[in-house]
Amino acid sequence: MRQAGRSGRVVGDDVVTSGPRVSLPVAVVMARRMVAGKGWQVPSWSVVGVVSGAELGAQQARGTSIRSEAGEEHLLWGGLHLELYRDAAGSYWANLTGQQPSLFVLCSEDDQGRMAPKAVTADHDEASSAVEVNDRVFAAPIPPEVYQHLEAFVVAHHMPQEKRRRKRSDWSAQEES
Repeated sequence: MRQAGRSGRVVGDDVVTSGPRVSLPVAVVMARRMVAGKGWQVPSWSVVGVVSGAELGAQQARGTSIRSEAGEEHLLWGGLHLELYRDAAGSYWANLTGQQPSLFVLCSEDDQGRMAPKAVTADHDEASSAVEVNDRVFAAPIPPEVYQHLEAFVVAHHMPQEKRRRKRSDWSAQEES
């Protein structure tokens, strides 16, 4: 079953969306380093980067070791997609205009005790929601080819809203009664 993004809902094996959507194939390279103390040892995980390309969408590399040296192992996780939704264009715009534009890798622990990426997003709100349900979220720089697609998507679909001041109610009239 496919996992729906922020703007879609799952119906069977299909994702129903509200408007235009772009789906970019990506893979995530994660690093695992063991941290040891007196009588204990735990893995420390980080995201090395996100790579993009058409050939990565079909790859089913699920934790394939691609490099191991100096106590650090790099694992490749392919078959992921960065999905862009029209109603999240405002969040993408805020991400692109921020100090460090990033992709967010949403991970959870797999049955082998490894940190496994389950989604990649450019939406701050979706990343925040993942943290609330105890997923680990890592930020990674946006690859240039993904940045171009994301920027074009925001230009095509983001409509800034004019800020309006809310008119306050007069509560004092109700207190006198």
